[in-house]
Amino acid sequence: MTFRSRWKRTRLGTRLALGLGALALAVFAVVGTVMATSMEEFLARRMDDQMATTQVSLKKEYDRNNGLKSSGYGWYSALYEVRDGQARPVNPEGLPDDSAPFAEVALRVMGGEEPSYGTEYLEGLGAYRLRGCQIADGVVIVSAAPMNDMTTTVRQLVLVEVAAFLLALIAFVVIGRAVLRRGLQPLSDMARTAHDITSHDLTDSARLAVRAEGGDGGAEVEELRSAFNTMLEHIDASLAARTVAEQRLRRFIADASHELRTPLTSIRGYADLFRYAAANEPGEREAHLEKLRSEAARMSVLLDDLLLLARLDSAEVETSLRVTDGDVAALAREAADAFRAARPAHPLSLSLPPGPVPLAFDPMRLRQVVDNLLTNAAVHTPPGTAVALSVSTTPRAVVIRVADSGPGIPRGDQARIFDRFYRVDDSRTRDRGGSGLGLAVVRSLVVAHGGTVSLSSNPGSTTFTVHLPHHPGSPTPGSRESTPRDR
Repeated sequence: MTFRSRWKRTRLGTRLALGLGALALAVFAVVGTVMATSMEEFLARRMDDQMATTQVSLKKEYDRNNGLKSSGYGWYSALYEVRDGQARPVNPEGLPDDSAPFAEVALRVMGGEEPSYGTEYLEGLGAYRLRGCQIADGVVIVSAAPMNDMTTTVRQLVLVEVAAFLLALIAFVVIGRAVLRRGLQPLSDMARTAHDITSHDLTDSARLAVRAEGGDGGAEVEELRSAFNTMLEHIDASLAARTVAEQRLRRFIADASHELRTPLTSIRGYADLFRYAAANEPGEREAHLEKLRSEAARMSVLLDDLLLLARLDSAEVETSLRVTDGDVAALAREAADAFRAARPAHPLSLSLPPGPVPLAFDPMRLRQVVDNLLTNAAVHTPPGTAVALSVSTTPRAVVIRVADSGPGIPRGDQARIFDRFYRVDDSRTRDRGGSGLGLAVVRSLVVAHGGTVSLSSNPGSTTFTVHLPHHPGSPTPGSRESTPRDR
């Protein structure tokens, strides 16, 4: 494994701590270098000042005694006579063996450099700081101070800095890693939460029980935590929608299978009876054929409703309506006339505005909506029950109401009255009920027109209200999911 791959596998807290440690090391190196250089320059300036002060005292001594008796501070001090470009020591016995640098400094002083400084390495003695100045005509005094103490001081300072910076760096990395690890703990918690999701069975689950909890980590981590939890809420909503859709699909398939199986069973039975009764009298054969036609027609109506609902569900990719400008009042009048002719046992009252009610709609499908609502009222109420059909307008919509004075719909069934294949009659008998798709078709067609349909029911009064906007818009998201059904 290469260093780069190992570095990528290192935890973020460790990488940040090491990165900060490297940055701190660079800062410590710069600070230490500046401190050591400043200290060395300070000590050098101080030594130069001390040498200048000492040579002033030696000059006074030379003026009094015409010579030198001491060097001061244990330094080397020597007088040089400079003649004809040659520097000769006045008292050579007080000089070190390697005294050539002294003569060079003396010559530089007589050459115009006064005072003259130099740092030289004297063989067997080490590094020395030299200073020369003229104290009389042709006479130069040269002083040499050892730099061992200054070098030792600077070396000790560097050692102290290295030790202090090393301890500070270790503490910085260790404490920084602990602080970063604590600060990044919420991220680790969120990572564990994400891993916990993998242990959940998302096949039938409608909710993820895990969430990123806590309030530590600062504003940025809190923002990330909120976004993470929002994402989980979105996943919950998607899982719930998927679960509901799958359950609805299973129920739809089961109900459709049941509804189709019944007429198919009847057709098969009547076909068998017709075969056995083929030699019998013509009246019996004709009765069996009529039963076959009746069951086939009922199955055809059921399949037509299922096909219509499928087309309405796929309205995003398929145009399910043929919208034209029309008169809703005229459509309601035609539906009322057809209902009176087909259901004479149910008196119908019609309430319309005095003039036409213009609207853009699909005449055949909107007529199907009104017919289904009227039929639903007649089928589920006893003979003689009054039915009312009304059309009114508001500034934003056309309102169609179908009401009856029957026994009403139980409250427990009202929430599912628009479900496909749902019947208030649990026995599934068909002497009064239909296929359970009538109200489903109603709601899907109304939604396809950009409208809404609602129910209000109490004992003695049941009203279905359809609102169709004057300017149809797109259906609201999810409006087709709760598709309607018969009571």
